[in-house]
Amino acid sequence: QVQLVESGGGLVQTGDSLTLSCVFSGHTFSQYAVGWFRQAEGEDRDFVAAISWVASTQSFADSVKHRFTISRDNGKNTVYLQMNSLKPDDTAMYFCAASSRHLGTHRGEYEHWGQGTRVTVSS
Repeated sequence: QVQLVESGGGLVQTGDSLTLSCVFSGHTFSQYAVGWFRQAEGEDRDFVAAISWVASTQSFADSVKHRFTISRDNGKNTVYLQMNSLKPDDTAMYFCAASSRHLGTHRGEYEHWGQGTRVTVSS
């Protein structure tokens, strides 16, 4: 079965950068779109960014546009989320998710989820 494992979270300061990784296994990675979502304490799980099967299409939440980038290496079954100019509002648990259907911006469009990696941005 499909498994997703996130890594790269940690404690950083405002303005710092961080790169999250999501390693995919259990199926043909290049057939899946992958998204990143985040969930702050007591909040809903919100869309952050997503990338299509061959990286030709990408989507970002307005709150991270021009600060975050998303990329994938199909040879390594990995998707990366590069986060720059981090702010305290970026503090959350970050989850990656995979969809065999299409790139989406809503939780319900993704069939498979990782366990998350925590990002904390101090002021």
